[in-house]
Amino acid sequence: MAGPLPHSSRSVPAQALIGAGALVLGGLLAWGASGLPPVVGYSGVGPAVLPWFVSLVLMGCGVTLLWQALRGGYAVLEQGSGAARGDWHAMAWVSAGVLSNAALMTRLGFVLSCALCFALAVRGLRLSEGRAGGGFVQLLLDLLTGMAIAAPAFWLFTKVLAINLPGVTATGWI
Repeated sequence: MAGPLPHSSRSVPAQALIGAGALVLGGLLAWGASGLPPVVGYSGVGPAVLPWFVSLVLMGCGVTLLWQALRGGYAVLEQGSGAARGDWHAMAWVSAGVLSNAALMTRLGFVLSCALCFALAVRGLRLSEGRAGGGFVQLLLDLLTGMAIAAPAFWLFTKVLAINLPGVTATGWI
């Protein structure tokens, strides 16, 4: 691991912008949370508790980042471990996985759309490491692995937590 980077006067405004952005984002989340109904559930908390918690933590992080930036920059800034340039080809595969999951969830069901998302994203991650993306057999193996991960999650959400997720069959088991 490389040592800390020396502070640059050019990086301080960018660091302050990141802190201010986190603060603004937390404020927007708090504003959105204020519009949620104050209904209290059986445990004494309502649907607004988590958004309020996340917004407060995000605003706290924003204040801390802004304070550090205005005092001369982040205290310890490690050298980045990634490549100098982004791997857009690999990112396209991962993005295709996430977007296909969102677009096909109601048509294919939770398990199959998540399996497709997993297979596409894993291909992109392999490509980002400089490895081969894999052929047809690897695609089938990735789809089966994705189903092995998504099916128990689907079952847990629908059967144990009683949260409705889109399924392929009327039985609710897939």
